[in-house]
Amino acid sequence: MASIRQTVDRRDAERKAFVLEAIGLDDEHTALYRLILQSPSASIGELAASVAKSPAEVRGIVAELERLGLLARQASAPDRVVASPPSLALQPMLLDRERRLTQAHEALVELSEIYRRGAAQRETPDVVDVVLGADAVRQRFAQLQASARQQVRVFMLSDVAFLDAEQNTAEDDALERGVTYRVIVEKAVLEWPGFIDAARESAPYGEEIRVLPTLPTRLIIADDDMALLPMKSRGEDRSSGALLVHPSGLLDLVIAIFEEYWATSTGFISTGELPGTHDAVDRDLLKLLLLGLTDAAAGAQLGISVRTVQRRVAELMETAGVTTRLQLGAEAVRRSWV
Repeated sequence: MASIRQTVDRRDAERKAFVLEAIGLDDEHTALYRLILQSPSASIGELAASVAKSPAEVRGIVAELERLGLLARQASAPDRVVASPPSLALQPMLLDRERRLTQAHEALVELSEIYRRGAAQRETPDVVDVVLGADAVRQRFAQLQASARQQVRVFMLSDVAFLDAEQNTAEDDALERGVTYRVIVEKAVLEWPGFIDAARESAPYGEEIRVLPTLPTRLIIADDDMALLPMKSRGEDRSSGALLVHPSGLLDLVIAIFEEYWATSTGFISTGELPGTHDAVDRDLLKLLLLGLTDAAAGAQLGISVRTVQRRVAELMETAGVTTRLQLGAEAVRRSWV
């Protein structure tokens, strides 16, 4: 899980440049065009100084913008350029792109229908595609998330993931467009540095994470359409290949298994309020300890020392009126603290 906040900031910046990117201009062309829009006119030398590039580099970019009709030469000073009105220069190109996108969408519908008819005739062995190679597995993992419309369901093991959190930008993109995530993680995942903070940050965007002691395999399910799981969930060759499961009785079984595990898993981002002076750290500490983390592991996740963990637990026991941690756990559940 990368930072959702960082993703939103990145998306805001991308939207500002979307119009120019849509007609195939890169960041350098976009930045220069935006700069010229803010000035009555500009020379090659002035532009080069503003963007810290050589005159030759700027001249090439200006020539391309001029070819596209986004710039024109100033009548009274041909060595200076002015921006063409964006509504006049960009609209024909955008309309052309829209026509091409419409045609591409129509082709996608046709190809999907051909695929659907072919899939309906699949024999039993064809229900599962074998994806070979780590790069191909990572690509399918990202594609499943990018294609999801409503929800993504995931099993996350503690040792190896399909994709590192920093690389998995498809998850942040999906959350931003309203896809919900239901993720079950192995207990040991809670000990990953920063995992709980990342989980708490993702929760408002539609990601719910639950915990079980262990899981049988890694798994991702996109809507009810397709699932991906490794050929070997544990061992040396975990990333060498995966199984892509198409709509079938087998996919129905995979989904049912996920739902069974979900029903027995435990959520760990709590909203219940503790009495008196106890704060959110106490609430999170209770939850982590009930999930089986050691004092040291729970303290590391919460950024507090083992001694502080023990002191806070003692205070919670006093508040609950109990003398053992087992009693504290039972009382915390009874009082809806967790």
